[in-house]
Amino acid sequence: MNPATILWIYIVLLIVGGLIGFLKAGSKVSLIMSAVSAAILAIASIPSLFQPGVRQVLIDTVLALLLVVFAIRLTKTKKFMPSGLMLVLTLATLALRHLWH
Repeated sequence: MNPATILWIYIVLLIVGGLIGFLKAGSKVSLIMSAVSAAILAIASIPSLFQPGVRQVLIDTVLALLLVVFAIRLTKTKKFMPSGLMLVLTLATLALRHLWH
């Protein structure tokens, strides 16, 4: 699997997670933030829009910010689902993108 495929899988999971948060808990914030984050990652992944170095930094920055957000949520709720799962998926995405880059 290449880094672009890994990122697109993560983007889909991020959107699905936001939808589930909205449908199960009525969280508009979850839906909006997942959509915004997914949109930034999707735009940053388009090769013709940014230089490779800029793309990499933008994607890594968004993933790092999401790591912080999910870690804070996990710390506050003490529940693995959904914050803990998204924390693990975000960390895996960041690591795998760099292993195969």
